[in-house]
Amino acid sequence: MESSSDTFGKDDPAGAKLQESRVVTEEEWLQKWETNNIGFHNEQGHPLADMGHQVVGVEISESALKDFFTEQKLSFSEEAIPGIPGKLLKSTTGNISLYCCSIFDFTSAITGKFDAIWDRGSLVAVNPCDRERYSQLILSLMDSRCHCLLATCLYDPSKHKGPPFYVPDSEVKQLFGKSCDITCLEKVDGLAERPKKWGLDYFWEVLYMLVLK
Repeated sequence: MESSSDTFGKDDPAGAKLQESRVVTEEEWLQKWETNNIGFHNEQGHPLADMGHQVVGVEISESALKDFFTEQKLSFSEEAIPGIPGKLLKSTTGNISLYCCSIFDFTSAITGKFDAIWDRGSLVAVNPCDRERYSQLILSLMDSRCHCLLATCLYDPSKHKGPPFYVPDSEVKQLFGKSCDITCLEKVDGLAERPKKWGLDYFWEVLYMLVLK
């Protein structure tokens, strides 16, 4: 992995500390979905299932999951998830399974391990105090040949409290470096309308590839 000083500019440890104590409650998260105040939601879905994959998603907001099926014009069924609180919403075609539950209740005992994981909007949404717990969960869900795409964002954390949260290169290394080889694939200028409304003057979207050692 290229060093952060070469690729992204230096990390901002003082800035990161500004968000360390930030906690988004479940109620606040659900309210964000109800009011469409999600800073990293993409109206255009990623075409994974269209490419023949079996896709599994996890989100605690039931309205968000139902909105997905509505937007994609897909019919679905609902059923309980054995052993944990929540429900499974599954497309009638059978290739999309969306679990409405806390990410921390989700384990490999429910679905097995995965060949590929696409973390888009997850690490940057998890409360900073829960990142270590979250990273251990992701590692436990990775099959030995799994490739995990991890998207993070860089901005001035003194100007926006999150989510999405500021996750520097050093944090990615700390969370995953002992278990994974990490490759930075790209850094994209994401300073669109929404980050500007937050008062930000720069917003970088960074994409990593994680592979178990």
